Amino acid sequence: MRKNPILHLHKCLYSICIFAILPIAGIAQSGQISLNDLSAFKTPTSNWHIVGSVTGSLTQPFKTQPGQGILVNELNNGKNQDIFTNFQHGDINLDVDFMMPPESNSGIYLQGRYEIQLLDSWATDVETSQDLGSVYQRWDTTRANGDFGYQGIPPRINVSKAPGLWQNIKISFIAPKFDASGKKIANARIVKIVLNGVTIIENAELTGPTRGSAFPDEAAMGPLRLQGDHDNVAFRMIKYDTNLVANPYDANAPRSFSDADRPVYVEVKDEPVVLRSFVNFEGKTLSHVANVGYPHHISFSYDLEHGSIFQVWRGGFVDATPMWWFRGDGTTKAMGSIMPLNDGPPLAVLANEHAAIPDTLSDQQAYRPKGYELDSLGYPTFKYISCNVQVDDKVVPSDNGKTITRQVTLTGAGQNLYYRAASARDIVLLNDGMYSINNFDYYIRLSSKNKTKPILRTTATGMELLLPVKDPAKGETLAYTLIW
Repeated sequence: MRKNPILHLHKCLYSICIFAILPIAGIAQSGQISLNDLSAFKTPTSNWHIVGSVTGSLTQPFKTQPGQGILVNELNNGKNQDIFTNFQHGDINLDVDFMMPPESNSGIYLQGRYEIQLLDSWATDVETSQDLGSVYQRWDTTRANGDFGYQGIPPRINVSKAPGLWQNIKISFIAPKFDASGKKIANARIVKIVLNGVTIIENAELTGPTRGSAFPDEAAMGPLRLQGDHDNVAFRMIKYDTNLVANPYDANAPRSFSDADRPVYVEVKDEPVVLRSFVNFEGKTLSHVANVGYPHHISFSYDLEHGSIFQVWRGGFVDATPMWWFRGDGTTKAMGSIMPLNDGPPLAVLANEHAAIPDTLSDQQAYRPKGYELDSLGYPTFKYISCNVQVDDKVVPSDNGKTITRQVTLTGAGQNLYYRAASARDIVLLNDGMYSINNFDYYIRLSSKNKTKPILRTTATGMELLLPVKDPAKGETLAYTLIW
């Protein structure tokens, strides 16, 4: 059996750690751009329209349905142009939900001048100033050949989601400042960019407009601009606060106790890492958790008391400071964009396919954990006995780090068994074996090798996707892939 890899502990700042965050206060005005029609925008071209829903896809362009509430750019044979808001802004906090089709390229231009890149950057390992959430580069053709682009700012780490899923970006921006004569006395500045819940850029000075600016100069005010001449993109929320105030940035400012003077981060390099800890999840502390990190910045947490994967994430691995700082409390924190799943027991004996899966395990189910084993690549197989079957639960990443596949093998005399692959507010079958979870928060793809037909059912709290177990006496494997 392969031994658990050595944990790479860093007492210094890890590459994606959170630097001192500039406090934002004094918000004097706020609003949300109405997406019920196009009246909030100046003379939109025919590539822009309002729809009621968008159906995403991992491999195909999204599809739309009539209605209100979502702004969509769909390229056509006409004149495809960017769109500008009627309102103009200076300093602004911007909060946007967006969806990118596969290989799509778009952008958000602050004041119509400074582009924050929107791109399908799913699972890209090396971040550049052209990836999702970056500040796009400036451009000067008088510079040396090959160096026309400069001062682009890449994200610290890639937390982009898969194409066809809804994502969120929050941007805090300080506009350039001018004196009474119109002379610029302070450059524009990105206070912070948060992508899918993770801070990816902080305290970035913008010395001038980025490439493709709609205006040759800089100004105190300008419209918000959405790129429409490259590829398709959808927006379902555009909120803003203006007149924010940011304190001067001080990299040497004292850190609070919660940040710790010497934070301890556990890093995944070229082989998997398994770390046992407590984890706080949805208001409770789970005491028997194995956190598993794979290369390509993809990780998950496994509850050894239930046999459930209750969260997955992209980004760094874990912040172990709460576990080891001073006396510690035994907990770790995921360092990335977290997708919460379900912590309830996945396997149950049910009288029929309509019966509810219990929240806790009964004596009859006789759950007994048997630990885990690592294969030659370091991938864990979690083992337990429940409902009169032996369960071997192996979780394997794809070679490119885009997905993880769960292979659950059940062996024993159990009967009337059902395995819960997903529990969510909303589950929709997209095509054969592919499901959207919570209106395109993430996907689940069922293996075509599963022996029984899945059951999609409504519950008191939402929906569930069940996999009936046909014949565990001969050994049966259920498999599905998580994609986010």
